[in-house]
Amino acid sequence: MLFDLDGTLVHSAPDIAYAANLTLRDLGLAQQSYERIAGWIGDGMPRLMKRALTGEVDGEPGTKLLERGIQRFKAHYAANLTRETECYPGVVVALHKLKSRGFSLGCVTNKAEAFAQPLLERFDLMKYLSVVVAGDTVAARKPDPLPLRYACEKAGTNPAESVLIGDSANDVLGARAAGMKCIAVTYGYNQGLDMRALEPDFVVDSAVEVPQYLRLHSIE
Repeated sequence: MLFDLDGTLVHSAPDIAYAANLTLRDLGLAQQSYERIAGWIGDGMPRLMKRALTGEVDGEPGTKLLERGIQRFKAHYAANLTRETECYPGVVVALHKLKSRGFSLGCVTNKAEAFAQPLLERFDLMKYLSVVVAGDTVAARKPDPLPLRYACEKAGTNPAESVLIGDSANDVLGARAAGMKCIAVTYGYNQGLDMRALEPDFVVDSAVEVPQYLRLHSIE
Protein backbone atom coordinates (compact mmCIF):
# COMPACT_ATOMS: atom_id res chain seq x y z
CA MET A 1 0.00 0.00 0.00
CA LEU A 2 1.66 3.20 -1.23
CA PHE A 3 0.44 6.65 -0.20
CA ASP A 4 1.02 10.04 -1.75
CA LEU A 5 2.02 12.72 0.78
CA ASP A 6 0.74 16.26 0.06
CA GLY A 7 -3.04 16.25 -0.22
CA THR A 8 -3.32 12.61 0.83
CA LEU A 9 -1.55 12.10 4.16
CA VAL A 10 -1.01 15.74 5.13
CA HIS A 11 -2.73 19.07 4.44
CA SER A 12 0.39 21.09 3.64
CA ALA A 13 -0.92 23.72 1.23
CA PRO A 14 -1.08 26.55 3.82
CA ASP A 15 2.65 26.34 4.53
CA ILE A 16 3.58 25.84 0.88
CA ALA A 17 1.56 28.93 -0.05
CA TYR A 18 3.07 30.91 2.82
CA ALA A 19 6.63 30.06 1.75
CA ALA A 20 5.84 30.76 -1.91
CA ASN A 21 4.47 34.21 -1.11
CA LEU A 22 7.47 35.04 1.09
CA THR A 23 9.60 34.10 -1.91
CA LEU A 24 7.62 36.36 -4.24
CA ARG A 25 7.91 39.19 -1.73
CA ASP A 26 11.69 38.75 -1.58
CA LEU A 27 11.86 38.96 -5.37
CA GLY A 28 9.63 42.02 -5.58
CA LEU A 29 6.84 40.13 -7.34
CA ALA A 30 3.10 40.18 -6.74
CA GLN A 31 1.89 37.57 -4.28
CA GLN A 32 -0.58 34.89 -5.33
CA SER A 33 -3.79 33.80 -3.63
CA TYR A 34 -3.84 30.69 -1.48
CA GLU A 35 -6.34 29.08 -3.85
CA ARG A 36 -4.10 29.56 -6.89
CA ILE A 37 -1.01 28.19 -5.17
CA ALA A 38 -2.92 25.21 -3.77
CA GLY A 39 -4.07 24.47 -7.32
CA TRP A 40 -0.46 24.38 -8.49
CA ILE A 41 0.71 21.74 -5.99
CA GLY A 42 1.53 18.21 -7.08
CA ASP A 43 4.19 18.34 -9.78
CA GLY A 44 7.24 18.98 -7.63
CA MET A 45 8.84 22.11 -6.25
CA PRO A 46 10.56 23.36 -9.46
CA ARG A 47 7.25 23.34 -11.35
CA LEU A 48 5.48 25.00 -8.42
CA MET A 49 8.01 27.82 -8.45
CA LYS A 50 7.70 28.26 -12.21
CA ARG A 51 3.96 28.69 -11.76
CA ALA A 52 4.34 31.08 -8.82
CA LEU A 53 6.91 33.23 -10.58
CA THR A 54 4.90 33.53 -13.80
CA GLY A 55 1.34 33.16 -12.54
CA GLU A 56 0.78 30.56 -15.26
CA VAL A 57 0.34 26.77 -15.05
CA ASP A 58 2.84 26.18 -17.87
CA GLY A 59 4.91 29.31 -17.26
CA GLU A 60 8.65 29.34 -17.89
CA PRO A 61 10.52 32.11 -16.04
CA GLY A 62 14.09 33.00 -16.86
CA THR A 63 16.77 30.63 -15.58
CA LYS A 64 18.32 33.10 -13.12
CA LEU A 65 14.95 34.12 -11.70
CA LEU A 66 13.96 30.48 -11.25
CA GLU A 67 17.23 29.68 -9.50
CA ARG A 68 16.73 32.59 -7.10
CA GLY A 69 13.11 31.60 -6.54
CA ILE A 70 13.97 27.99 -5.75
CA GLN A 71 16.74 29.05 -3.38
CA ARG A 72 14.50 31.44 -1.48
CA PHE A 73 11.57 29.02 -1.42
CA LYS A 74 13.70 26.23 0.04
CA ALA A 75 14.83 28.50 2.86
CA HIS A 76 11.34 29.81 3.63
CA TYR A 77 9.66 26.42 3.43
CA ALA A 78 12.26 24.74 5.64
CA ALA A 79 11.64 27.43 8.25
CA ASN A 80 7.85 27.04 8.05
CA LEU A 81 7.42 23.35 7.23
CA THR A 82 4.87 22.60 9.95
CA ARG A 83 3.57 26.08 10.73
CA GLU A 84 -0.02 25.09 9.85
CA THR A 85 0.39 21.70 8.20
CA GLU A 86 -1.55 18.82 9.77
CA CYS A 87 -2.49 15.22 9.09
CA TYR A 88 -5.84 14.70 7.44
CA PRO A 89 -8.51 13.14 9.67
CA GLY A 90 -8.45 9.36 9.52
CA VAL A 91 -4.90 9.01 8.22
CA VAL A 92 -3.31 7.62 11.38
CA VAL A 93 -6.26 5.28 11.98
CA ALA A 94 -6.00 3.97 8.41
CA LEU A 95 -2.24 3.43 8.58
CA HIS A 96 -2.54 1.65 11.91
CA LYS A 97 -5.29 -0.68 10.66
CA LEU A 98 -3.47 -1.50 7.42
CA LYS A 99 -0.16 -2.21 9.14
CA SER A 100 -1.85 -4.34 11.79
CA ARG A 101 -3.41 -6.41 9.00
CA GLY A 102 0.00 -7.18 7.58
CA PHE A 103 0.25 -4.73 4.70
CA SER A 104 3.65 -3.27 3.83
CA LEU A 105 3.17 0.51 3.68
CA GLY A 106 5.11 3.17 1.84
CA CYS A 107 5.01 6.78 0.68
CA VAL A 108 5.73 7.92 -2.86
CA THR A 109 5.73 11.67 -3.29
CA ASN A 110 6.91 14.29 -5.77
CA LYS A 111 8.07 16.36 -2.79
CA ALA A 112 11.84 16.63 -2.29
CA GLU A 113 13.27 14.34 0.39
CA ALA A 114 14.58 17.32 2.38
CA PHE A 115 10.96 18.28 3.08
CA ALA A 116 9.15 14.93 2.84
CA GLN A 117 11.21 13.12 5.47
CA PRO A 118 10.86 15.82 8.18
CA LEU A 119 7.12 16.03 7.57
CA LEU A 120 6.67 12.29 7.98
CA GLU A 121 8.79 12.35 11.13
CA ARG A 122 7.00 15.38 12.56
CA PHE A 123 3.65 13.57 12.46
CA ASP A 124 5.14 10.24 13.59
CA LEU A 125 4.18 8.50 10.36
CA MET A 126 7.57 6.91 9.67
CA LYS A 127 6.81 4.10 12.12
CA TYR A 128 4.17 2.82 9.72
CA LEU A 129 6.30 3.01 6.56
CA SER A 130 8.81 0.53 5.18
CA VAL A 131 9.79 2.68 2.20
CA VAL A 132 9.76 6.36 1.25
CA VAL A 133 10.41 7.50 -2.32
CA ALA A 134 10.67 11.26 -2.71
CA GLY A 135 10.68 13.49 -5.76
CA ASP A 136 14.46 13.36 -5.97
CA THR A 137 15.04 9.72 -4.98
CA VAL A 138 15.01 8.47 -8.56
CA ALA A 139 15.33 10.16 -11.96
CA ALA A 140 11.59 10.74 -12.52
CA ARG A 141 8.46 11.82 -10.66
CA LYS A 142 4.85 10.66 -10.87
CA PRO A 143 3.06 10.23 -13.26
CA ASP A 144 6.15 8.41 -14.51
CA PRO A 145 5.90 4.85 -13.13
CA LEU A 146 9.58 4.70 -12.13
CA PRO A 147 9.20 5.88 -8.49
CA LEU A 148 6.27 3.51 -7.93
CA ARG A 149 8.12 0.54 -9.36
CA TYR A 150 11.19 1.48 -7.35
CA ALA A 151 9.10 1.58 -4.15
CA CYS A 152 7.71 -1.88 -4.88
CA GLU A 153 11.22 -3.20 -5.49
CA LYS A 154 12.47 -1.76 -2.20
CA ALA A 155 9.46 -3.21 -0.36
CA GLY A 156 9.98 -6.64 -1.89
CA THR A 157 6.69 -6.77 -3.77
CA ASN A 158 5.52 -6.12 -7.32
CA PRO A 159 3.14 -3.51 -8.82
CA ALA A 160 0.41 -6.05 -9.61
CA GLU A 161 0.12 -6.75 -5.86
CA SER A 162 0.22 -3.08 -4.86
CA VAL A 163 -2.19 -0.18 -4.50
CA LEU A 164 -1.47 3.57 -4.64
CA ILE A 165 -3.64 5.99 -2.67
CA GLY A 166 -3.46 9.56 -3.94
CA ASP A 167 -5.30 12.79 -4.65
CA SER A 168 -4.26 13.80 -8.16
CA ALA A 169 -4.08 12.83 -11.82
CA ASN A 170 -0.37 12.14 -11.31
CA ASP A 171 -1.31 9.38 -8.90
CA VAL A 172 -3.97 7.76 -11.06
CA LEU A 173 -1.89 7.96 -14.24
CA GLY A 174 1.29 6.86 -12.48
CA ALA A 175 -0.39 3.85 -10.89
CA ARG A 176 -1.93 2.86 -14.20
CA ALA A 177 1.43 3.12 -15.97
CA ALA A 178 3.08 1.06 -13.23
CA GLY A 179 0.43 -1.66 -13.45
CA MET A 180 -1.02 -1.20 -9.98
CA LYS A 181 -4.44 -0.32 -8.63
CA CYS A 182 -5.24 3.20 -7.49
CA ILE A 183 -7.56 4.53 -4.79
CA ALA A 184 -8.31 8.23 -5.26
CA VAL A 185 -9.24 10.49 -2.37
CA THR A 186 -11.78 13.23 -3.01
CA TYR A 187 -10.04 15.74 -0.75
CA GLY A 188 -6.54 17.12 -1.35
CA TYR A 189 -4.99 18.92 -4.32
CA ASN A 190 -6.51 17.67 -7.54
CA GLN A 191 -5.95 20.88 -9.57
CA GLY A 192 -9.68 21.24 -10.10
CA LEU A 193 -10.18 17.81 -11.63
CA ASP A 194 -13.01 15.45 -10.77
CA MET A 195 -11.07 12.40 -9.61
CA ARG A 196 -13.91 10.08 -10.60
CA ALA A 197 -13.55 11.23 -14.20
CA LEU A 198 -10.03 9.77 -14.21
CA GLU A 199 -11.55 6.34 -13.50
CA PRO A 200 -9.41 5.16 -10.59
CA ASP A 201 -10.16 1.71 -9.23
CA PHE A 202 -11.79 3.12 -6.09
CA VAL A 203 -12.72 6.52 -4.65
CA VAL A 204 -12.87 7.41 -0.94
CA ASP A 205 -13.80 10.55 0.96
CA SER A 206 -11.44 9.76 3.85
CA ALA A 207 -8.31 7.66 4.30
CA VAL A 208 -10.13 5.77 7.05
CA GLU A 209 -12.31 4.22 4.33
CA VAL A 210 -9.36 2.55 2.57
CA PRO A 211 -9.40 -0.63 4.71
CA GLN A 212 -13.14 -0.94 4.12
CA TYR A 213 -12.71 -0.78 0.35
CA LEU A 214 -9.95 -3.38 0.46
CA ARG A 215 -12.23 -5.73 2.37
CA LEU A 216 -15.20 -5.11 0.07
CA HIS A 217 -13.13 -5.84 -3.01
CA SER A 218 -11.37 -8.87 -1.56
CA ILE A 219 -7.88 -7.38 -1.75
CA GLU A 220 -7.02 -8.53 1.77
